[in-house]
Amino acid sequence: MLPFVGATDTETNEKPNDGVSYTIDELAREARIPSRTIRFYQSKGALPAPTIRGRVAFYGEAHVERLKLIASLQDRGLSIRAIRDLLVQADKGELALGEWLGLEARLQEPWASDRPKVVTRDEMDALIGEKRPGAIADLLRLKIIERQGDSFIVRSPALLDVALRLERAGVDLDTASGASQIVRKHLARAAADVTAFFYKRIGEGFGRNVAAEDIGGAFEALRPVGIEAVRIMFAQEMERELRKLVESGATAELTQKARKAKKR
Repeated sequence: MLPFVGATDTETNEKPNDGVSYTIDELAREARIPSRTIRFYQSKGALPAPTIRGRVAFYGEAHVERLKLIASLQDRGLSIRAIRDLLVQADKGELALGEWLGLEARLQEPWASDRPKVVTRDEMDALIGEKRPGAIADLLRLKIIERQGDSFIVRSPALLDVALRLERAGVDLDTASGASQIVRKHLARAAADVTAFFYKRIGEGFGRNVAAEDIGGAFEALRPVGIEAVRIMFAQEMERELRKLVESGATAELTQKARKAKKR
């Protein structure tokens, strides 16, 4: 259990139990953060109140450790409100913080190995392959790549490869980029809905119980299976839509367009 078990944001006249006392300015120097930040954490309930002796507030070594923990949780992307709620639960013994941190790390493991990389102009030319005039300009315009000095940042090498393969097959970059935006918009909604659904069922259909190990194990199994399931379902839906397109007779217009194009 962490220090400050049962602590609230009200001041106390009890002596710190660690035998070390800091004024707020001394605590700021020790923790290497501004005094106003300490007051802010205190006002939000993330940092317990100091001991009051006379008219002077004193902090203990446990406050130093708590500030380090707050900084660590902020580095993980948690808001100060989330940190407060998390630490309050830990202080009350309702949450094993070490187990939670391990679960949090497992939940943030990447689902894909695709990571941004910086490439030189020569490397970019090699990626594009059979170069056409304006290819790099189009990639920059569509924000598939970004310029960084004499080099380029490729945010998603895998998606760049997909776009270039489609272009070589006759799907121009604008069309590929537009399709990508449509897919991403719907997948973002689906990911949010599925995450919320799984979260509601934790311990009751997702994970054997609410233990961090069981939840983490369920998510680890979900990662590869989920990616495969999306691939299969997308393929099924594309088959269904293309079948409907053919059955509607709409594809007959394509031959008419092809004939007109040849006459030009």
